Amino acid sequence: MPAAPGPPEPSALPADDRPPDHTPVHTDELPPTPTRDRNIVATAWVEAPAALLSLGDDLRPGNESGRPDVNFKRRIGRWLLWRAGPARGADARYAAVDAEDLDRMFTFRLEPDGTGIGTGPSGAGHDRFRAWKEDLRDS
Repeated sequence: MPAAPGPPEPSALPADDRPPDHTPVHTDELPPTPTRDRNIVATAWVEAPAALLSLGDDLRPGNESGRPDVNFKRRIGRWLLWRAGPARGADARYAAVDAEDLDRMFTFRLEPDGTGIGTGPSGAGHDRFRAWKEDLRDS
């Protein structure tokens, strides 16, 4: 006998259209893959380091508070990837927080034209976002 169908999968929404999720979440509850129906905001992360909460303070425009939301994107190995700013067409800053040492964080600044700059855990500087993420993966 076939298994009964479960609840429908949530619909995938474009990154900037996903509603903010302010439900408190602990480090071990952050999902390994991207959420496609909502954005987990950094202020909901119970153990969030202060440096992450201020990640996009110099980016504009922001939300009603004048600051862009900092949203969880995914895990890359031991790293928790967050983004301040929109997914496309404007300044954004990514941060990777070490899930095993929350005081250890690396950032990547992505410009509207697709150029960027950041340092990865290897100590190498990167001007391509993909190379920065590969550095996270390989550390």
